[in-house]
Amino acid sequence: MFWRFFNWRAYSPPAVIALSFFLMIMIGTILLSLPIAHEGDIEWIDALFFAASATTVTGLGVSDTASTFTVFGEMVLMVLIQFGGIGLMTFSVAVLVSYLPFTGPTGIH
Repeated sequence: MFWRFFNWRAYSPPAVIALSFFLMIMIGTILLSLPIAHEGDIEWIDALFFAASATTVTGLGVSDTASTFTVFGEMVLMVLIQFGGIGLMTFSVAVLVSYLPFTGPTGIH
């Protein structure tokens, strides 16, 4: 029902990529905040930082990842890193393609 009201074509491709990164970071923050994802106590801002760092493939963390997260939390981080890397490559190719001159159906000139 939600998708009926949300029109992806109304946004430019860079806006869609930025929105997808934002949604990925928010979903990652929620998943990393779950009790099954971490050992001990973790603040939501730390989960947000870990999710943003993993999605943007930065590799920064506020604590030791191995001792902070359970196997489920580490799997969430691995998925965020993979999707973030795919998004980064998609954005790079989109920028590259937007600057290349195309000449009709034959492709690149």
